[in-house]
Amino acid sequence: MNIFRHHPLLLSCGIGFAVFSGALAAQGFDQLKDLTGSSLGGAASSLGLSSITSGSTGNAAGIIEYCMKNNYLSGDNASSVRDQLMGKISGGGDQSAQNNPDYINGAQGIVSGSAGQNVDLSMAGMKASAVKKACETILEQGKSML
Repeated sequence: MNIFRHHPLLLSCGIGFAVFSGALAAQGFDQLKDLTGSSLGGAASSLGLSSITSGSTGNAAGIIEYCMKNNYLSGDNASSVRDQLMGKISGGGDQSAQNNPDYINGAQGIVSGSAGQNVDLSMAGMKASAVKKACETILEQGKSML
């Protein structure tokens, strides 16, 4: 018994969902291309993430936090930069920095660019080497924000 023969609506919904999911995935990659200024063809220099930048101090601090928690960055250098950036957004108190929406997005792995584009570093299928490179780039950017 073929369920799709008896339930054409189910088949239509399944096809529609597959097409919609593919469009969302393509849109995510288009945003990544727009943000980094490179194409994604042939591994594209680790997905072009070496030119990614954060649009705010709070987001940079959050991204560094995300990268440290996921072992893309480590050491006193990264934690020092993160702590100094958090001090800048909170004016000295950590609590208000952790309530900052840009920091919260960054801590979840979402890089918020200055032009409003977002790139999710936790996106399924993204190579660890590309994410590590993005983390290193944002750490360097964070140092320049101090």
